[in-house]
Amino acid sequence: MYHSEYRVKTLRLCIAFGVFTISAFTNFAAQAQYTTAKGNDANTPLHLLKPAYITPYGVPKQAEIKAVIDRVYHYLDAVTPYQLQDKASGAIVTDIGKANATTIFKPGDFRLISYEWGVAYTGMLEAGAATGDKRFTDYSVNRINFIGDVVAHYKNYLKTNPGSVTPVASVLQPKALDDAGSITAAMIKTVRAGGVKTNVRPMIDNYITYIMTKEFRLSDGTLARNRPLPNTLWLDDLYMSLPALAQMGVLTGDKKYFDEAVKQYQLFSKRMFNHQKGLYMHGWVQGMEPHPQFHWARANGWALLTKIELLDALPANHPGRALVLNMLKEHAQGLARLQDKTGFWHQLLDRNDSYLETSATAIYAYCIARAVNKGWLDARAYGPMAMLAWNAVSTKVNAEGQVEGTCVGTGMGFDPAFYYYRPVNNFAAHGYGPVLLAGAEMYRLVQKFNFDINDSAVQMK
Repeated sequence: MYHSEYRVKTLRLCIAFGVFTISAFTNFAAQAQYTTAKGNDANTPLHLLKPAYITPYGVPKQAEIKAVIDRVYHYLDAVTPYQLQDKASGAIVTDIGKANATTIFKPGDFRLISYEWGVAYTGMLEAGAATGDKRFTDYSVNRINFIGDVVAHYKNYLKTNPGSVTPVASVLQPKALDDAGSITAAMIKTVRAGGVKTNVRPMIDNYITYIMTKEFRLSDGTLARNRPLPNTLWLDDLYMSLPALAQMGVLTGDKKYFDEAVKQYQLFSKRMFNHQKGLYMHGWVQGMEPHPQFHWARANGWALLTKIELLDALPANHPGRALVLNMLKEHAQGLARLQDKTGFWHQLLDRNDSYLETSATAIYAYCIARAVNKGWLDARAYGPMAMLAWNAVSTKVNAEGQVEGTCVGTGMGFDPAFYYYRPVNNFAAHGYGPVLLAGAEMYRLVQKFNFDINDSAVQMK
């Protein structure tokens, strides 16, 4: 009785002081649920009693999924204008040809050019392809065409005004994989979707040249960074480079891009994948021994998403497919063991006292659902996992269309406190693309497979 009273008192204090979170609730709720419903084993099918789930349980309808991503679309369309503005006066620059060193992108809630928005553009394209709603596709086509027009103007402008500040510096002169990879993959996919102007291809070629020839590498050719320490591998960089290379292979038919993508995947994985846990470490530093391992959720999401991108793009007869597919299966098994009962995953995957995080959960929902839809993972084993993840994510899209519970941008740390205390924010751009991707693929999943609720549990046939 003492322990029960203590839990209730502590829970009341948490609520009173505003520190109550779903993570806190799950710790308090780790007890069996008792029902007060009338009936007994002789006259009532007790196994059919409905539990009080924290997040929705069951099979969502396509219309329900579409309603969630519609809210995201409406919000993003309103808060990401594709216009230029004079920085001093605030006046809209309607003629791109008159843009100069005092011109900026009209500010919105999010940037139009960033790795996070590369994921958002891809998510919009997938949502359009899955649902047939052209508004999603047009979102990406319109903004990428706009960026292409602005870049083309400033390339000429700089010829007569060298050294001027421009709003497209990261496109003209990328300085990191964050600048190049994600947005390039989205641009190539937008080209393939149709309706893209000729100004887009030069941006793609410039980005790919940066990835292939200018990014820092280790002595064996592995794409790397010199921060936070010299000769550091970031798991995030799998997604910041390889999907772009794979998509370039699709666009050009040149096998060298597929080969480089698979080579990089192998070089990263041999250093960073923990086969015992089925998880990746977030960072690897050359010469660090022993090496701490922190299995950050979103970085594992980028690694999982990279495998999906590679399998989508690699030719059927490419020798690297088998390796990537086997690693997908091993990674999926590691993640399946750690999914929280709410459907989410934790910020640090193997530390369930860290908070539950939305963007990683959305990435996993998309990747697992897509792998099931493509036949790469067993539908009966993984379909319910993806569905539970989507049901959890859907609760984090508020009425305005904002995505809640997303960890802000995160560097690399070598102690647990760094990851445990990263803030979450509705304006963390990392959550929006993954939610659109997850919704699009779940829309396909419920269309493709027959589901059943058997003894109250979701089953896939």
